[in-house]
Amino acid sequence: MPTSLAPRVFVVDDEHVIASTLAAILQMHGFSAKFFTSPLEALAAARAKSPDLLISDVEMPSLSGIDLAIQMKTLYPACKILLFSGQPSNLDLLDSARAQGHDFDLLLKPIPPPELLAEIRKRIRSVSDGRPGSPSKVERPRRSMTSSGVPPLPDQAIRAERNHKLD
Repeated sequence: MPTSLAPRVFVVDDEHVIASTLAAILQMHGFSAKFFTSPLEALAAARAKSPDLLISDVEMPSLSGIDLAIQMKTLYPACKILLFSGQPSNLDLLDSARAQGHDFDLLLKPIPPPELLAEIRKRIRSVSDGRPGSPSKVERPRRSMTSSGVPPLPDQAIRAERNHKLD
């Protein structure tokens, strides 16, 4: 369960299932995660409380993940950025952003959850170490939702939560 000192993560993907599932996985691992299906809504929410980390899909309507990342970094320089995409051709867009002075990492979908969590933790460590009163490590999960250690699909998470409440 995330604490008030848990790193704040915004997950942005125009596919609701991806955004909500990733946010749920992050919450299970101690992050304070919010998901958005609109990059513009994520920008608006950041005005109230900026995230420590933005995880965003690259290809979205209204605003690309790269444009969102550039705006977020401009407004909130301490915010870490992690982009993901199912399209290897988006590496060209990333090169274009680098030419403009923005260096973002891009992970290709699908990425196994343990690898994604490792990438997130690498970026969050420097955030939580620098925040007064914050823990130096992100909370580890208290229980695995599946026997294989792989985060569950949304319907598996619902069934597991029901079963856990019955315990």
